[in-house]
Amino acid sequence: CASDSYTSSQLEILCKQLYETTDTSTRLQAEKALVEFTNSPDCLSKCQLLLERGSSSYSQLLAATCLSKLVSRTSNPLPLEQRIDIRNYVLNYLATRPKLAAFVTQALIQLYARITKLGWFDCQKEDYVFRNVIVDVTRFLQDSVEHCIIGVTILSQLTNEINQADTTHPLTKHRKIASSFRDSSLFDIFTLSCNLLKQASGKNLNLNDEGQHGLLMQLLKLAHNCLNFDFIGTSTDESSDDLCTVQIPTSWRSAFLDSSTLQLFFDLYHSIPPSLSPLVLSCLVQIASVRRSLFNNAERAKFLSHLVDGVKRILENPQSLSDPNNYHEFCRLLARLKSNYQLGELVKVENYPEVIRLIANFTVTSLQHWEFAPNSVHYLLSLWQRLAASVPYVKATEPHMLETFTPEVTKAYITSRLESVHIILRDGLEDPLDDAGLVQQQLDQLSTIGRCEYEKTCALLVQLFDQSAQSYQELLQSTNSSSMDIAVQEGRLTWLVYIIGAVIGGRVSFASTDEQDAMDGELVCRVLQLMNLTDSRLAQAGNEKLELAMLSFFEQFRKIYIGDQVQKSSKLYRRLSEVLGLNDETMVLSVFIGKIITNLKYWGQCEPITSKTLQLLNDLSVRKLVKLSAVQFMLNNHTSEHFSFLGVNNQSNLSDMRCRTTFYTALGRLLMVDLGEDEDQFEQFMLPLTAAFEAVAQMFSTNTFNEQEAQRTLVGLVRDLRGIAFAFNAKTSFMMLFDWIYPSYIPILQRAIELWYHVPACTTPVLKLMAELVHNRSQRLQFDVSSPNGILLFRETSKMITTYGNRILTLGEVPKDQVYALKLKGISICFSMLKAVLSGNYVNFGVFRLYGDDALDNALQTFIKLLLSIPHSDLLDYPKLSQSYYSLLEVLTQDHMNFIASLEPHVVLYILSSISEGLTALDTMVCTGCCSSLDHIVTYLFKQLSRSTKKRAAPMAQESDRFFHIMQQHPEMIQQMLSTVLNIIIFEDCRNQWSMSRPLLGLILLNEKYFADLRNSIVNSQPPEKQQAMHLCFENLMEGIERNLLTKNRDRFTQNLSVFRREVNDSMKNSTYGVNSNDMMS
Repeated sequence: CASDSYTSSQLEILCKQLYETTDTSTRLQAEKALVEFTNSPDCLSKCQLLLERGSSSYSQLLAATCLSKLVSRTSNPLPLEQRIDIRNYVLNYLATRPKLAAFVTQALIQLYARITKLGWFDCQKEDYVFRNVIVDVTRFLQDSVEHCIIGVTILSQLTNEINQADTTHPLTKHRKIASSFRDSSLFDIFTLSCNLLKQASGKNLNLNDEGQHGLLMQLLKLAHNCLNFDFIGTSTDESSDDLCTVQIPTSWRSAFLDSSTLQLFFDLYHSIPPSLSPLVLSCLVQIASVRRSLFNNAERAKFLSHLVDGVKRILENPQSLSDPNNYHEFCRLLARLKSNYQLGELVKVENYPEVIRLIANFTVTSLQHWEFAPNSVHYLLSLWQRLAASVPYVKATEPHMLETFTPEVTKAYITSRLESVHIILRDGLEDPLDDAGLVQQQLDQLSTIGRCEYEKTCALLVQLFDQSAQSYQELLQSTNSSSMDIAVQEGRLTWLVYIIGAVIGGRVSFASTDEQDAMDGELVCRVLQLMNLTDSRLAQAGNEKLELAMLSFFEQFRKIYIGDQVQKSSKLYRRLSEVLGLNDETMVLSVFIGKIITNLKYWGQCEPITSKTLQLLNDLSVRKLVKLSAVQFMLNNHTSEHFSFLGVNNQSNLSDMRCRTTFYTALGRLLMVDLGEDEDQFEQFMLPLTAAFEAVAQMFSTNTFNEQEAQRTLVGLVRDLRGIAFAFNAKTSFMMLFDWIYPSYIPILQRAIELWYHVPACTTPVLKLMAELVHNRSQRLQFDVSSPNGILLFRETSKMITTYGNRILTLGEVPKDQVYALKLKGISICFSMLKAVLSGNYVNFGVFRLYGDDALDNALQTFIKLLLSIPHSDLLDYPKLSQSYYSLLEVLTQDHMNFIASLEPHVVLYILSSISEGLTALDTMVCTGCCSSLDHIVTYLFKQLSRSTKKRAAPMAQESDRFFHIMQQHPEMIQQMLSTVLNIIIFEDCRNQWSMSRPLLGLILLNEKYFADLRNSIVNSQPPEKQQAMHLCFENLMEGIERNLLTKNRDRFTQNLSVFRREVNDSMKNSTYGVNSNDMMS
């Protein structure tokens, strides 16, 4: 039905269906009808009717959300009068109906916040109409408790709304509004929230009364939103908790110098129920993190002493901390004590000895209760890590007492992890060792903490390790031991091996003594002895987690004790030689290689172990390894009988073969060391791969073959080859590989793409191999003067891109969740391949047209077909695709501008708008690529233009003429980009200013009139007293710039631009409204 005929009652029924029905199809139809309604012209008046007469909460919700959409739209925005009316209407509606459903109130407040934010700079008769927020709210605050709650929620929601950048409006506009709001209103709102909290805490609050409880909660949320405000536009990412500094403006100093603000929150914590206290602690975390430069040293010491007193009081009355949310926030508060203050300042606080004792006891107790709030441990460990790291640097004379307390923390962590093993196995709980990221994070922290008073750490580890290892050995020798007991000891040993690896990795060369190195030796000997024991049992049984711990240990050991910068006389090696007979680094390396081969032999089917083992092999230094007999064995026997993961068995998945590439990269590097020009040795090494290719060729030659087997053999083979090709980055070795594969085996790859284009598990590895082969890494692709191989290689590349491209486009509609895997990933690799071959400098592309060879045209036309099949949004949504597309575009605009100029108008516009969108991308690589492509296009246009105005001008080539014509018909494309680039340079945090400056000059010279208009509108948007300065900035920008694009002129412009940007920023910072925001950064 036509949307204009919806009556209120019909809309109510639709809302009910949308929010209440359980039947999916009914709900989808209702949703469709309501979307039509929101786009209908009479939506505005209908929404008002719904709010006036609507009998159900759902229809009120619909009206509020529709109005929010209407006021937010960027095209065809609502006129100012209408928005003022909606705002006043919403405020009255809320004031007269305090008992609305919570979600309706929420939606209406959201609508008010949205209107206020987007209209922040709107003026009516010299008055900023949407800025008198506090006045709007005051009348709510003087009324009943329900009204108070609404008023506070409005301020809270508004602060939040202004702090959140949305995707539909440019970031520059968001920052402008946020800064103005910060300077004009935020402090008043914060002060108001503190005053109301003071009043509330002064009264005898009856928190069983739902209204008062709700009001207090909203007040705390409001205070928290104020303190959480992004004051200087730095925290784009919400998830990182390490941005520990709150950039409070200088004009707020009074609130923090006055200790009553801090006191207020600590008092509230003790007087309100645990359901609300996490919010209080969140506020305290922010207050504790106020930037250091807000205070001078004396003020900071006083502030810190109040803060530490408050913390002490909480530790002395820890009842509320049994609530996990309180506990979590309190751990965050403790961590901030060290992230924002120095150990030298902490030790001067008068109760420091007592407080550090309380914190240590609290930490030890927390670690012992490992099952309670495991995610909060991170903050406690980070506090101790920072404390331990500062010990060598502290200058204060007061004792820091960390040598007493840090070992207690280390001991509590280690013993509690070991004690948890038995309980986790007994009760079938989740094993923390399964979360590798979390364990790694804790071990990194422990590596610093455990190095404080290291001899105590080592003594403890040796004692615990010996106990477990002995019990383990006895259990293995006994005939009637239970598997549970064995598992417990293996679990304990796993933790110990991880921890030993971590503390060894924590060795700092300048602070390390011979005694400590000897202690490291004690620990290493024990792990290696344990490894000999477990390896000897691998034929019967093995423990995956323990093996992963060993690999982590080897990684740390390699980092610290293997390599060119380690003293060979290290006490560690002396101990290894005494106990295990390992006299030097070469012998230790052979232990490494032995372990690597053992793992690949026995754990070939276990992906985590295989990939970590291969990573270790790749990280070891090549030259020292080649001499080892075990390495020679690998180079001569890389077949599936020795290394099961190279087998083509039917269990493994096609995508599980990734580790083969890593394996062959390592082998390729080892082979290259002594390969030189020895072709026989190369042929010998390639025998297993030659046999595999012949097998696939054999299958392809018959009509009936086992498709699964062929796919497995081929995928394994191309992954192996890609590893070798990646490792061979010198001309001699790469040419051997090239002659081996071309022309004999390339047709097999082409055939595979024809057959299996719709199976990404097959095409991706093949395309990646081809992209690696055409990549001129370290100038390895250099053909002799008389060799046509460069051109022939390009023909093969073109053929593969065309074959894949034309076939992949026959897939038709692909579901959104599979589009990347099935289609875009392959296309992205084709783009990278084309980019590599076009920029490889081993093909002269002029010869193709000269000799009527269509290889170049085919490749470029396929690129265009593929490109037009991808919606713009996908180009930027998938990072790998956007990087490969924009870097290809950069090469095309640089070297093949004639091709770009000859394209159809809709294609040219597609490419230009993709550049325009890429200019504002978050990925700097994409953004830089766009600048360069734009620069090439603009320069091309400018040259054509200046050529056509010369006296003896040759007539313009046909394609240039057409391109020129398209540009004249669509001047807004180039103008839009001029405006974007200028805005980014003036208003945004421009990370690649040099790249941005390159296209800007050409854009200005092509659009002088538009540039003048743009300049005037920017100047006029400034406050009157700033306009002269801004005008001068623009004058200086074009000072001494000529009307050409010669390098000298461009460089001059780039220099002018950086001065321009600095001056404009200074002028805008010293703004008259509110504080002088310059000292925000000091």
